[in-house]
Amino acid sequence: MEKAGASMNVLITGGAGFVGSYLARGLKDLYPSSKIVAFDNLRRRGSEFNVAEFKRRGIHFVHGDIRNRSDLLDINENFDLFIEASAEPSVHSGSDGRADYLVSTNLLGTVNCLEFARVHAPRMIFLSTSRVYSLEALKNLPLTEEPTRLSVRTSSSGVSEMGIAETFECMKPRSLYGATKLASEILIHDYADTFKLKTMINRCGVIAGPGQWGKTDQGVFTLWVVNHHFKKSLRYTGFGGEGKQVRDLLHPQDLLDLLLLQNESLDRGAIETYNLGGGLKGSVSLQEMTKICEDVTGNQIEIGSNKETAAVDVPWYISDNSKIIRDFGFEPKRTPRYIVEEISQWINKNEAQLKEFFQ
Repeated sequence: MEKAGASMNVLITGGAGFVGSYLARGLKDLYPSSKIVAFDNLRRRGSEFNVAEFKRRGIHFVHGDIRNRSDLLDINENFDLFIEASAEPSVHSGSDGRADYLVSTNLLGTVNCLEFARVHAPRMIFLSTSRVYSLEALKNLPLTEEPTRLSVRTSSSGVSEMGIAETFECMKPRSLYGATKLASEILIHDYADTFKLKTMINRCGVIAGPGQWGKTDQGVFTLWVVNHHFKKSLRYTGFGGEGKQVRDLLHPQDLLDLLLLQNESLDRGAIETYNLGGGLKGSVSLQEMTKICEDVTGNQIEIGSNKETAAVDVPWYISDNSKIIRDFGFEPKRTPRYIVEEISQWINKNEAQLKEFFQ
C-alpha cells in the first residue's frame, strides 16, 4: 500500500544488482505512483534476471555504465533521491594486477555520478563498504577463540565487543577495492561542500538475502545456503581452516528501512558517515552458519579445510551500529537464521534456474 501523500522519483545506480534491485522493488511497492529508475551495465552475472521483473513492476531500466558519463547524462531528468549502489564489489579485485575496471568503476564512476547528482539529483545516499578500514588494524585485533567463533576480548580506539566504529583506523592500506571506496567518500564530502549536495554515506558490512547470486569473493553466505541445498561441498578457508571467522549479516530490507529514514533527514544538516551491518546480534561465524544451514535445509555436506589465509581476508568484523541507533533510533531486525530461511525459500522457488547457474 502506498504511503499517504508520498511520491518521489528515485535513481538507483547498480540498480539491477542484488542490493540495487531489492531497493528498486521495495521502493516501487511503497510508492507505486513514483518513477523508480534502475541503471546498470549488467556485467555481473545474475543481474540480467532482474530486468524482466522490472518491466512487470513498472520499474524503468536503463542499460548504461557509470564509467561513461554520457550514459548517465542521457537520462536527462531530475530525481528526488539518488541511491548510488554501483560498484565492482569484490575485495579481491585488482589483486591480479588488473585494476583498471575496479578503479574506473568505483572511483571514476563516482565522479560521473557526482557530476550527474549536482545537476539532476542533489540528494544522494552513497553505499560504501566496511572494507575502508585498514587490514593491518583488523588483522591485529585482540581476539579470543571460543568453541564456534572468534570474539574481541578488549575495547580500544574504534573497537569493542559491539563491533567496529566509524573512528576505527582507515588511513593505512586496506585493499584496492577499499581504497576506491574511501577515495569516493572523500570526493563526496568535497562535492557536498562545494555544490551543496545533501548526502549521506553508509559503510555497509555483509549484505545477504534472497536474490543474491553468491560467489566466494562476494556473496559467500548465500553460496553457503545454496551448496547445502544442492548438497555440494564447501571448505573453511583461512585462519586455521576452522570456520571461526566472524561477520555480521544485514538483510536488504533493513537497509531499505534505514534509507527511508535517512532520506527524511537529508535536509537537516551536514554530511554524515555511518557504519551499517547486522551488528553483534546479527553476527555469525562460518561454523555457526553451517549449523543454521543444516537446520534449515535438512542437509549435511562435506566441509573441507584450507588453512591458508588470503592477503585481504580478516578474522573478525562486526559493524558497531551505535551511531545509527543514536541518530535514527534504528536497529536491524533480521537475524542470520531469518536470512538463511528466506534464501532457502528463494532457492526452492527457483531451483531449476539456480541449479544451472551454480553447477
